[in-house]
Amino acid sequence: MATIVMERIGRLFINLQQVRAVPQMLTEAAPSMPGTLRDTEVPGFFRERYIHAGYRPLHQGWRYYFLSLFQRHNETINVWTHLLGSLLVLVKFLQLAETVDFIDDTHAWPLLILLLSSLAYMACSTVAHLLAAKSEFYHYCFFFLDYVGVAQYQYGSAVAHFYYAVEPNYHQWVSPVFMPTATFLCCLSCLGCCYGKYRNYSLRVWVRKVGQVIPSAMAYAWDTSPVFHRLLRSLWTTLHSDDIAAPASGVVGDPAISFHGSQVAFFLSSAFFFTNPLPERLFPGHCDFLGQGHQLFHVFLVICTLCQIQASHLDYLGRRPLYTQLHGEGAATVYLVQYGATLVACVCIAVFIARKVKRLLNCRDKSK
Repeated sequence: MATIVMERIGRLFINLQQVRAVPQMLTEAAPSMPGTLRDTEVPGFFRERYIHAGYRPLHQGWRYYFLSLFQRHNETINVWTHLLGSLLVLVKFLQLAETVDFIDDTHAWPLLILLLSSLAYMACSTVAHLLAAKSEFYHYCFFFLDYVGVAQYQYGSAVAHFYYAVEPNYHQWVSPVFMPTATFLCCLSCLGCCYGKYRNYSLRVWVRKVGQVIPSAMAYAWDTSPVFHRLLRSLWTTLHSDDIAAPASGVVGDPAISFHGSQVAFFLSSAFFFTNPLPERLFPGHCDFLGQGHQLFHVFLVICTLCQIQASHLDYLGRRPLYTQLHGEGAATVYLVQYGATLVACVCIAVFIARKVKRLLNCRDKSK
């Protein structure tokens, strides 16, 4: 017995030694990792308002920027929030794949599109925040990639909401125009964000923000309108029903309603922190690593997405007689093809603006 105990203690000691050696292994893997810089040591284009330190140096090798995933800098939390978020969505995807037939059941394809687009925007955001410090040109390119991911998520949200969450009377009003409009707004949002970023030098900050925020706000309002309509209808029914009928028609009788309400609340919270640099504006220089509004934006958006996926899954399970009646057998196939088409269109927009950026930077370098 004593021998067995000693063997286990010895194994535990070895394991602890291995854990303690991890920081040294990382240091040996990147022995020449340069330190971070203050805002006065990097070009003005890379500076964020109220963030005074934690900037990574430009023009390092790609290995440095990949390994900066484990370095303390002012983008570390932005990288990890969406990296962990994408892993959570992937885990949810794998869980759903055990019970949902994403291949043969065409009515599951809108849920598949939502999952793929959620993974896409989080992965693109992770890459952008991790690698965009390489140079000014790559800063543009990777954030254009980020905007492509956001546009795809907008389309995925529109499909899931229109397919699963829509009420029959609202479907009757908007059926011919809903998805074409959602597709157009998806591409317009990508174009507005990319072009606003491209015109960074020649437009005022508020003009660029308007050009970027308004198309995205329009896309969100339209894509989520079936959910807004359903929430208002549920609230109206609950308030104007007697005590006996209320549970059957209100929130209690619809398990997805609470998740739809949560996704709206978390999205609006994320939008607030996206448009307002808080709390760093109140504490300049004290949120260089942790506590930035953009970090809170990421966290709230991840929670919003998880609530949205859960709500759509519950609708997929509980509203099948309704959505099979509203949507023909071929509708999901059309939406899947449109998803691929919007992806191609948004990538073309990003590539087109990236070429304009390349010419702009070349002309500026030649003029020096």
